[in-house]
Amino acid sequence: MLSNFIAVAFALASAITVAWGTVVRHRIALDAPGPVMRTSMANPLWWIGTLAAVVAYGLQIIALGFGTLLVVQPVLVLSLMFTLPLAAWYSRRRMAFHEVFWSIALTVAVGTMVVHGRPSPGMLQPSWNDWWPGLIVGIAALASLGAAAWRFRSYRALLLGVSSGVIYGYVALLSKSVVNNFTHGGFSALLSDWPFYALVLMAGTGTVMQQYSFHAGPLSQSLPAMTILEPIVAFALGYAVLGEKFQVTSLAGWTVMATALAVMIMATIILSRVPVGATTKTSHSHPR
Repeated sequence: MLSNFIAVAFALASAITVAWGTVVRHRIALDAPGPVMRTSMANPLWWIGTLAAVVAYGLQIIALGFGTLLVVQPVLVLSLMFTLPLAAWYSRRRMAFHEVFWSIALTVAVGTMVVHGRPSPGMLQPSWNDWWPGLIVGIAALASLGAAAWRFRSYRALLLGVSSGVIYGYVALLSKSVVNNFTHGGFSALLSDWPFYALVLMAGTGTVMQQYSFHAGPLSQSLPAMTILEPIVAFALGYAVLGEKFQVTSLAGWTVMATALAVMIMATIILSRVPVGATTKTSHSHPR
């Protein structure tokens, strides 16, 4: 119980930090007049926003050291709830009632999945036979999404957002595996096993993919898919690869879990469609 409490605390800190970094980097990406990455990297604020993402990831790693994927990932979804007031502050506007309502609904749904689901730990070091089916599915999915994003330009922001969510779902899985390796074998076990190197590759790819999804269109097109697919992919991989499970056995219990997941998805979609760059209902007492 104490370890789960610590995991939730660090996951909340990670969600707050990544929310601020997301708002900063999205604004820079939208305003980029030239090549996205080169223009963004020339802006000092982009590096600060990127540093925030690194700090948030460090907090996520600590959370995963204390809790399971099934505990940490739902809490990270709350980064969206924290993004809204930060985006409103940057855009000098007030949050609408429906934004507040769905933020509360999202919080309740996440709390229900963590408390009612009571996730149990999985395997510390899964075998290659546990890994390869999930990796093959991920490679096939990303290849298909990349081809679709290249072909259908009007849906590029959405498709790149979906790709980012899938990538970060795998980053979460690899992070948990790397944490387990380090906890039980130290640096030698960490550096001698392939998940560490796969994690570095996937994290870098996810950062670039996310920046391009921000540039391809409004945050409302990419953020819902990105935010909600990460925990869903991580849930599936936690079950399939690590063997983590929710301790729910009754039909009524699974109905509650399904309802919470549905509310989480709905709240994420609705909240992500709030126009981050809007300047309506301006309050000049709030600085940019």
